[in-house]
Amino acid sequence: MRSFLTYLFQKGRTRINLISAVPSVAGWRLSELPRYLESAQVEQILRSCDRRCKIGKRDYAMLLLFARLGLRVGEVARLALTDIDWRAGELRIQGKGGRVDRLPLPTDVGQAIVDYLQKGRPRCSARLVFIQGQVPHVGFADSPASLCGIVRRALARAGIQGRHRGAHVLRHSLATKMLANGGSLAEIGRVLRHQHIQTTEIYAKVDLSALRAMTHPWPGGAQ
Repeated sequence: MRSFLTYLFQKGRTRINLISAVPSVAGWRLSELPRYLESAQVEQILRSCDRRCKIGKRDYAMLLLFARLGLRVGEVARLALTDIDWRAGELRIQGKGGRVDRLPLPTDVGQAIVDYLQKGRPRCSARLVFIQGQVPHVGFADSPASLCGIVRRALARAGIQGRHRGAHVLRHSLATKMLANGGSLAEIGRVLRHQHIQTTEIYAKVDLSALRAMTHPWPGGAQ
């Protein structure tokens, strides 16, 4: 409607531009539900990687970081070899705004990274963990969006359709799984490294057990 009114004004059909007469659509905070996958679907995505080939080993390790630790695309792209403390079993994560966190390295994630480093990673001078398959062999730090393409292809291989796109759906899926297993919003916020609890509040919408406890019976309805 705004475009149409602007068109009429430019064509001289109206003496004033009526664009201000059309109110803006309200954009309420937390108005949408987080998009997430069921646990079985996440495992299906992981199984879709052909771990017999080098690219499959790399993609499997990256997908595990998204699914098990809820890392963001840029965090996986920037992960360096020196960020892995094998003795302590920890990962050093360079997050938003220069924030640095240390996260535990789950056994399956560590094994997948070792398998990739030993049998899949190209020989190169780059110090990043994950390297693009084509020459020149460089990391994903300059093109982190390409990691979303890797996730989309894994979704397609697993036969998962719908509006699920990109790596963030795996981060949402981890949070939703934690909530279903009894995790609190504060605990989820710590795992996802949210700076403000308000960022985590969106997951309250998928806590169906808590929502049912808050509902009131419909007046005159069945008891």
